[in-house]
Amino acid sequence: MSDAFITREVIESESDGPLDGQRVALKDNISTEGVPTTCGSAMLEGYVPPYDATVVERLTESGATIVGKTNMDEFGMGTTTETSHFGPTTNPVDEERVPGGSSGGSAAAVAAGEADLALGSDTGGSVRCPAAFCGVVGIKPTYGLVSRYGLVAYANSLEQIGPLAPTVEEAAELLDVIAGPDERDATTREARSVVRDGETVSSSREAQSASRTTSDGRAGDARETGADTNYASAADGDIEETTIGVLTSLVDGADERVASVFEARIADLESRGAEVREVELASLDHAVQAYYVIAMSEASSNLARFDGVRYGLSGGFDGDWNDAFARAREAGFGPEVKRRILLGTYALSAGYHDKYYKKAQDARAWIKQDFDRALDEADVLASPTMPVLPPKLGESLDDPLQHYLMDANTVPVNLADLPAISVPAGTADGLPVGAQFIGPAFGERAVIRAASALE
Repeated sequence: MSDAFITREVIESESDGPLDGQRVALKDNISTEGVPTTCGSAMLEGYVPPYDATVVERLTESGATIVGKTNMDEFGMGTTTETSHFGPTTNPVDEERVPGGSSGGSAAAVAAGEADLALGSDTGGSVRCPAAFCGVVGIKPTYGLVSRYGLVAYANSLEQIGPLAPTVEEAAELLDVIAGPDERDATTREARSVVRDGETVSSSREAQSASRTTSDGRAGDARETGADTNYASAADGDIEETTIGVLTSLVDGADERVASVFEARIADLESRGAEVREVELASLDHAVQAYYVIAMSEASSNLARFDGVRYGLSGGFDGDWNDAFARAREAGFGPEVKRRILLGTYALSAGYHDKYYKKAQDARAWIKQDFDRALDEADVLASPTMPVLPPKLGESLDDPLQHYLMDANTVPVNLADLPAISVPAGTADGLPVGAQFIGPAFGERAVIRAASALE
């Protein structure tokens, strides 16, 4: 299935490591030295970076073989991988349907067996959405767990690089390789490991819980260590005594076929020892609006650098630089990117900053507080990953608002800087349905364990 890739070029590793022999595909917004990185845009067609992203360095150090750069919505702006300058990617499950986006090429490459593993970037669900639509596993890490050095920026405060794989354990193994602090990315943090009753856990909430009680109700002994967290070891399928908070508004807002598959799988986990409770978060009603104001505002700022002078498509020069910039951006950006730049610039403009951007940031703080309170009462939160089944190609592009509303279940996680995973939950009408588990900050082990139980 050739439309999963923009560039097919093999980068061999000279190292031995945990990913020795594994074929890894990279979303085409991750810098690769000597190999084109286009972001799915005419603006960067032919651009060849002079350096590797941190995640690329870590992949090659681990023994992985990189097999190419995958198709994506232009600059990550889309939910279907149809806004790419290089044409759409089709879903391997049903080639009349979209693979999701914006990391659709990476998910499709894994689903089609053209890569063993892949990396995407998740700004508002761009790893989890295509994972759900293509029937694979996708992890959105806690903000700051994975270095963004070498990731072409769309919305800095929201995006994270994340793994896609056929299974939860394989996705976790890839996360083990790419996670960790990076001196070139000041937003990265070390996830402190916590040992509880001889078992390594990872999140601050788990540490607090461990210091209060053990599973049998006795006072627990927890201590912090500086050791690396082994995420793959959490994929043990153990769901007993795990509290799952089901986000009822996200279930109620989903297509009935999607909700039915999701509810059946949650009921199965309950029958195997999980405690399931309903959770209502009032702030989620405002998440999509807040997300798009913040994301478009950051995009407007980030994409200002693409002026056709230093790199990118040139607009020529006839004595007026403003005209040259305008010509470069008119020719280099597609309709969706232009729409988001214009809306973001408007939201940041004098007289409108407080009305839109400041209110969006206030809503973001509310969403984060809501999640923190909910995760004080539950180990993980759950919802369908996407509220709909994969649309047919061309179905959703004519209505941008409906297109944006498809992200209702995924964008709250990015606003709250939390980890989440999408895992295949079954099928409806022969199409994949994904279940999403959300954990506390640096609680990747909790979501990996829950996902592995459902898997």
